[in-house]
Amino acid sequence: MNRFYVAMLALLLAVFSLSASANDFPLGAGDALKISVFGNPDLSLDTKVSEAGNITFPLIGDVTVGGLSTAEAEKKISGLLTTGGFLRKAEVNIMVTELQSQLISVLGQVLRPGRYPINGKRTVTDMLAVAGGVGPEGGDTATVIRTREGKTNKQVINLVEMIQSSDMNSNLDLLNGDIVYVERAPKFYIYGEVQHPGGYRLERNMTVTQALSIGGGLTPRGTERGLRIKRRDTSGTVNMIDVKNGMELQPDDVVYVKESMF
Repeated sequence: MNRFYVAMLALLLAVFSLSASANDFPLGAGDALKISVFGNPDLSLDTKVSEAGNITFPLIGDVTVGGLSTAEAEKKISGLLTTGGFLRKAEVNIMVTELQSQLISVLGQVLRPGRYPINGKRTVTDMLAVAGGVGPEGGDTATVIRTREGKTNKQVINLVEMIQSSDMNSNLDLLNGDIVYVERAPKFYIYGEVQHPGGYRLERNMTVTQALSIGGGLTPRGTERGLRIKRRDTSGTVNMIDVKNGMELQPDDVVYVKESMF
């Protein structure tokens, strides 16, 4: 239930989040622009920024706009039109119709993993919503990798805790090149004399008793006496552990239910 709770709230947060305009970001390769000059419809242009950061504009030819904001690009084109003697006064307007130079990767256990263009400031929950939310196999945490001032850092966010506590300080702002990776939910496994043996999602603080219930309960031949768990330690060694009352499961635990001798 947690993963659906997170996904729905992420969608709501994305709808109501306040984001900056695409015009606040520097133009880059692949960005689609719609350019118009007031009073001069013949100079209207739909174009894309080249890999070199250039566009070709009527009368003035190649113009380097890569790295400029739209306001700076407007001023540059206006200046070239006036200093070139083509217009006495040039009021240039640039609209970004498709932003491909600013991309964030959303990977892992989301419904639509991929690279998504951003047209303003975006947060982790915004991008999860764009990617369709956390998938059925998704866990409670997301790993965010960001590069700022040449330094790359990683931060793990517990999505469920963030939403339930309403503390959005960890709902990080994302920029071009950032990565959001949703971990796969941990699982436990149960086999032997249970109704539905198999692997199941491990919820927080889940006990062996709860695991038996998720496995459909005991078969008529099963017994709770002598329950054992196969657990791998930090060195990779698998150990057999006798189950105690209220014992909590850990990721990848394998619960074995024995057959009753009577």
